[in-house]
Amino acid sequence: MNVVVTGGLGFIGLTLAHTLVLRDDVESVTLFDAGPPAPGVRVPAGAETAVGDVCDPEAVRALLDRDDLVVFHLASIVSAGAERDFDLAWRVNLDGGQNVFEACRATGRRPRLVFASTLAVFGGSAMPETVTDETRPTPQTTYGATKAACELLVNDYTRKGFLDGRTARLPTVVIRPGAPNAAASSFASAVFREPLAGADYALPVPLDTRVPVIGARTAVDCLVRLAELDEGLGDDRVLNLPSLSVTVEEMVESVQRVAAERNLDAGRVEVREDPAVAGIVRGWARYASAERALALGLPQDRDLDSIVSDYLSLIRS
Repeated sequence: MNVVVTGGLGFIGLTLAHTLVLRDDVESVTLFDAGPPAPGVRVPAGAETAVGDVCDPEAVRALLDRDDLVVFHLASIVSAGAERDFDLAWRVNLDGGQNVFEACRATGRRPRLVFASTLAVFGGSAMPETVTDETRPTPQTTYGATKAACELLVNDYTRKGFLDGRTARLPTVVIRPGAPNAAASSFASAVFREPLAGADYALPVPLDTRVPVIGARTAVDCLVRLAELDEGLGDDRVLNLPSLSVTVEEMVESVQRVAAERNLDAGRVEVREDPAVAGIVRGWARYASAERALALGLPQDRDLDSIVSDYLSLIRS
């Protein structure tokens, strides 16, 4: 298969590429993004990069005009960034998404597409304690609203036979290396990353904040498994990915345990609440079930400590 990853130079895209280039059934991997790789970014050998705007329909159509196509559509304006710039979020996330779907349609070959959505499609006063695959999306952020809209488009484009879509609702993905991004969930990686690097960290949310998380390697394995599935998805192509529901305090405790085991001097964590970030996070689901994903054989993290250990192995490789 010939794989195109939109938003391919982001953390998930690059992690995905490192997995895909090792597969015998993958002929090419193209990482499509708005700019070239940043200094220090390691693009895996065997992958190529393409610079372009997902909002440019002609550029996207030319990019996806290839046989045996599999698309991982990851490009988006993320949560806090989407709240700051409503127009940009809808232009990139919805218009850009439809450009990708229309380009798949234009091939006439019904390519397989994996769309990265989010648990932020859930929200509102009627949101249950545990969101399931059947919980009604009622997003309370622009980011969640754009993702929910694209979920419906993936289902309809699949129903019409224009593409073979499957949508993964990602929990908060940890642990992202490098500088924080514009996601409100950025704290959930920083609370691990900074102390493990020996730096103190100012936490923008209370310690009792609870969020569903997924390890980066597990998230990528889930996306690949979704791309491989030939049956079992049915009419609704959307599913929650398996997650661990943890508090920020449990994250800090995990850092301390793993640091002690490895004789690392971990930095301190101090709560300095940011009302904007904390307000967004308070509207998220606290628990998420993933019965469909697990029944389809998608993997799940064992515990937080294994995620931390995996991250340390990654950054030292």
